Amino acid sequence: MKLIHKAYRFRLKVTPEQEALMAQYVGVCRLIWNLCLEQRMLIYNSSKKSTWGDQQDVEITQLRKEYDFIRQAPSQVLQSVTDNLDKAYKGFFKGNTDFPIYKKKNKSRKSFRYPQGFKIDNRRIFLPKLGWMGFFKSQPIVGKMCHVTVSKHGNYWYASICCEVLIEDQPCADTSIGGDMGVEKLCALSDGTIIENPCSLKRSMKRLANMQRQLSRKMKGGMNYIKLKIKIAILHARIADIRGDNINKSTTIIANSHVMVVLEDLKIKAMSKSAKGTVDQPGKKVKQKSGLNRGILDAGWGEFRRQTGYKLDWRNGILVLVDPKNTSRKCSACGHTAKENRLTQASFVCVKCGYKSDADVNAAVNIQRAGHARLACESSGAVIPPEAGTLELAA
Repeated sequence: MKLIHKAYRFRLKVTPEQEALMAQYVGVCRLIWNLCLEQRMLIYNSSKKSTWGDQQDVEITQLRKEYDFIRQAPSQVLQSVTDNLDKAYKGFFKGNTDFPIYKKKNKSRKSFRYPQGFKIDNRRIFLPKLGWMGFFKSQPIVGKMCHVTVSKHGNYWYASICCEVLIEDQPCADTSIGGDMGVEKLCALSDGTIIENPCSLKRSMKRLANMQRQLSRKMKGGMNYIKLKIKIAILHARIADIRGDNINKSTTIIANSHVMVVLEDLKIKAMSKSAKGTVDQPGKKVKQKSGLNRGILDAGWGEFRRQTGYKLDWRNGILVLVDPKNTSRKCSACGHTAKENRLTQASFVCVKCGYKSDADVNAAVNIQRAGHARLACESSGAVIPPEAGTLELAA
């Protein structure tokens, strides 16, 4: 038996009045976040104190008495803002996250959280100061409900209900598999399976560029400007939904079918860094690198790895990350490594033994073997070879 936290996300059926209140709560939460962050930065610069959460809760109470628009937002929603900021601050000083930044109206995620006070009755949910509203219940809610996060995605509002769920140990196939991440193909598995990349952003680029061009000609702040911005937001939400749906389904199948999954330990942030350079030292092939960066981010490698990891964790499986160096140049039949083995992106032909294979599947086989080498070294205490990479064990 294992206790996990699982979120159930549903689209809300809101009235115009409720939607206006939600937008106001988002604005108040953004204001409180920015004020608290600025205060923490000033305090740290003067006294080197990194925590200030309890005192800020008291000051927020004072602000609620002085300003009506702040008082209209639920107090528990505002307290959750300081809790989130406190976690971000502690995570930064522990070296786990980046330093928290100010939130901007049109760039930051529009969300707020209810830690308590909410109720759910079949297909309706009650939120303090918002009242009852319907939602599209696409799946049953299982477990003890902890909190509800309300967020806006595209032109719709969603409720994410976080629950504590006690799951039984689920038997899984006693097999392992390796995966080679790509842009044209999202992932090639060592058993020959190819997970296609929907390329949702690439397919919508022309339409998106046309809408952005139209937006640049509109008067900023006008009604036509606002309407077009909403259409662009809806299109971006659809692009993200297509990508997320493909990743969610693919990782579920992989985690259900294998006890160990081996992937490359890709440094996505460094790989997708701009090649523009500086004025004194301009970069080379900037346009081609820009297209590659866009393709890498459109594929969603990081989300694929994250979902594979926690789904394996639920089933007592393990995710192993290995060094990607030479995995695409090494022959899986004889072990010969040479750049001449892969002269094209699609095919692999070993110059030593003549072995022919799909280039991505050959790399996936090498990745799988590197994962087994990592585990063997872990269990025997031997020196871990560089190609064995790193290991992520289920918690």
